[in-house]
Amino acid sequence: MFGMGRVSVESASNLQQRVVVRRHLLWADEPVEAGGDDTGPNPYEYLLAALGNCTSMTLLLYARRKGMPLERVAVELEDSRIHAEDCADCESKVGFVTEIHRRIRLEGPLTDEQRARLMEIATRCPVHRTLTGEIKIRDSAA
Repeated sequence: MFGMGRVSVESASNLQQRVVVRRHLLWADEPVEAGGDDTGPNPYEYLLAALGNCTSMTLLLYARRKGMPLERVAVELEDSRIHAEDCADCESKVGFVTEIHRRIRLEGPLTDEQRARLMEIATRCPVHRTLTGEIKIRDSAA
């Protein structure tokens, strides 16, 4: 077993959360309409940001290693919840399914084959694999 990351989160004021990642201080919160003070992204926005960051970095590293003329990557993400029964290609048929829409823009003089390969590689970023694989969360009281 190996660790991939360690994050510390503490409640601050109202719903605001102080997030420490290595030497970086971040803030999380909920929008005002959800009872927060909107002093930072909410947890789902951080989740989408993690997937977007990972996608972009993975594509840039792959293109660099393969000598592809990828100049810039832009990733836009949105999430929504749909009824499982309304999802034809979902395993779950009860409750809700979270659907993430990821729009990837590849900039640079790429061939159609390079673009297709990069879109395939996007599904291999580690965060994408984590989100689509089996996840176990093991809780313990401190």
